[in-house]
Amino acid sequence: MSWDLAVMTASELAEGFRRKRFSPIEATEAALRRIRSLNERVNAFCFVAEEEALAAARASAARYQAGTPLGPIDGVPTTVKDLVLTKGWPTLRGSRTVDPKQDWAEDAPATARLREHGAVLLGKTTTPEFGWKGVTDNSLTGITRNPWQLDRTPGGSSGGAAVAAATGMGALHIGTDGGGSIRIPASFTGIFGLKPSYGRVPAYPSSPFAAVSHLGPMTRSVRDAALMLSVMAQPDPRDANALPHDGRDWSIGLDSGVRALRIAYAPTINQRPVDAGIAASVASAAVAFADLGATVETIDLTLPEVDEVFAAHWFAPAATLLAGFTDAQREMIDPGLRAIAAEGAKLSARDYIAAGRKREGFAITMNLLFERYDLVLSPTLPITAFEAGYETPRTGPYARWTGWTPFTYPFNLTRHPAASMPCGFVDGLPVGLQIIGPMHRDDLVLRAARAFESGMPIQLPNLD
Repeated sequence: MSWDLAVMTASELAEGFRRKRFSPIEATEAALRRIRSLNERVNAFCFVAEEEALAAARASAARYQAGTPLGPIDGVPTTVKDLVLTKGWPTLRGSRTVDPKQDWAEDAPATARLREHGAVLLGKTTTPEFGWKGVTDNSLTGITRNPWQLDRTPGGSSGGAAVAAATGMGALHIGTDGGGSIRIPASFTGIFGLKPSYGRVPAYPSSPFAAVSHLGPMTRSVRDAALMLSVMAQPDPRDANALPHDGRDWSIGLDSGVRALRIAYAPTINQRPVDAGIAASVASAAVAFADLGATVETIDLTLPEVDEVFAAHWFAPAATLLAGFTDAQREMIDPGLRAIAAEGAKLSARDYIAAGRKREGFAITMNLLFERYDLVLSPTLPITAFEAGYETPRTGPYARWTGWTPFTYPFNLTRHPAASMPCGFVDGLPVGLQIIGPMHRDDLVLRAARAFESGMPIQLPNLD
């Protein structure tokens, strides 16, 4: 039963709790056993709070016994990325520059909402330093590894959350996404990850990369992501950029399917090359949507200069982040982060404003595209997972992580909702399908992902 409970979805767990087939205590113990068994091999967690988690599970079990659960995620084992504040726990952001002995007295909005709804918080998942790159390793906690092949990276920056999801170390996982940091590891590890519309999930404190940063769910099923989003999206006055809260339950209408939807299929963006196996898997996924009743048309999607515009939005904030550090602290920082900060420091205010104007143009291009189509499909990434411990593949044309993620960060710039859904394997490694929706139509992205999932359920690795 411990294995079965560990890989059950949040929806299945909650149903079992309600029917008293098993308890939140048993589910939490199953997740903790998985952590004890696997974390040394994959390094998904940088902090685990066993006693606190079990205490929360006991409180949840009492609520179910009394018939007063706090909602559909009460008692569900959940993790928090180590960029997101959690009361009583250190949030070190993967950096040796952060003092762990400070007063950790506050929950971030997402953490607070999940806690208020009874989620059992297990611990903090790994991230690269300050979430700056698309893989997960740092000098504080080491290298996080892909459970499908342990010598490969799970991607990043929400790599620990993705690995925890894929291996049954919790059912719900908070991710952050500033340039693909939910979708990249979701693609590399074969789970579902949603970057909601910008401002959908309140954020506090503001990220150094706040102009492009989103929070969202990472799960083993689309329905779980919808349930989690319904909780995470509830209002918090600490985020001045949050969308108005409409009280929506994002699981309503999830099974409405894609019949009669108009879907654009972009085999690539800006004509960037895609590995043949990935291209074939994503093309097959596009055909599957047509088989589900959608009208699917192949398009050429071009966003000129998007690489340079994203670099301005990523490198300049990195420079601002490091400007507040002492020389001694900067010496402790990841050399790659120091390098992009140095590039960002060369940008003038005029450069940054010009990049912002071009960014607006990309959003308009996508908004006009969504006048003709309900959704856009693309590969999440052009490559599969490469060797762990490196920012880029050891061979190839990529200077920085942004070189091999050309399909994710455009939609941080445009702020549209986008998800990664597993759509196959190449040489035993997962392939991700990216589903992009119109502004604020997170429901359409979730519906499409659920329709695809109905014919291709998410598979999990076996590390036993």
